[in-house]
Amino acid sequence: MRPQISFEFFPPRNVEGTFRLWDAVQVLSPLDPRFVSVTYGAGGTTRDLTRDVVATLHKHSGLATAAHLTCVDATRAETLEIAQGFAAAGVSDIVALRGDPPKGADTFTPHPDGFANSVELIEALSKTGDFNIRVGAYPDIHPEAADAQADIDWLKRKLDAGASEALTQFFFEAETFLRFRDACAKAGIDKQIIPGILPIENWKGARNFAKRCGTHIPAWVDDAFGKAARDGREDLLATAICTELCSELLDEGVENLHFYTLNRPELTRDVCFALGVTPNAKLEHVA
Repeated sequence: MRPQISFEFFPPRNVEGTFRLWDAVQVLSPLDPRFVSVTYGAGGTTRDLTRDVVATLHKHSGLATAAHLTCVDATRAETLEIAQGFAAAGVSDIVALRGDPPKGADTFTPHPDGFANSVELIEALSKTGDFNIRVGAYPDIHPEAADAQADIDWLKRKLDAGASEALTQFFFEAETFLRFRDACAKAGIDKQIIPGILPIENWKGARNFAKRCGTHIPAWVDDAFGKAARDGREDLLATAICTELCSELLDEGVENLHFYTLNRPELTRDVCFALGVTPNAKLEHVA
């Protein structure tokens, strides 16, 4: 079965990054993604860039585009004004997140006049009736969660507050997601939970990111990339591991996959090809 796919991009910070983003869009858009999303930087540092990239993608690419929106460092009024700016630009999809703390801060501290958490943000967005809302989910325990059940309970609150589906943090083994999916179903969650997939462009960077966000790193993955680095086979290994992970998920009834591209599209494209996702259309205008 051909899966439905979606891609995450991040906004560029310089001219080189701009070219990289549009190259990634050109490479991946012919695969006919269900939607693409554009992230916020930690602490809302790329808020304006996110707005501009989302508006441009929506206007010129023909892709369904979702904007990340967080609670960080903004009042309720400011956050909702940003959301309404997306709506005015024709963007009705939002990925609503609490957001990472600003650089140098260890924990999230709400703005005195801002949303205290993602549930409050989702409730406010839902009341407008203007948006299809997606949220984050954590198959491995979030660093700030008391335990796995706390993550599931919080996810249920977000979905009950008005979100339509969830996108998970990345993970390395299919069983991690499948256990989480079963636990969510047991908790009464019946909305779609889409696995987040990270094709590993750079193992050192992926490993460090996994440690920061609490993602379990299997010893066999660490060992395999150590050996592959000595032989110059990292990309081959990354493609094989990611393709096998996705295949196992599809065999277990997963119908949608969300790829974290890091604006480097080649591995994502190769994995999609291996899964039978081939170009359906050609993008002609991206800017």
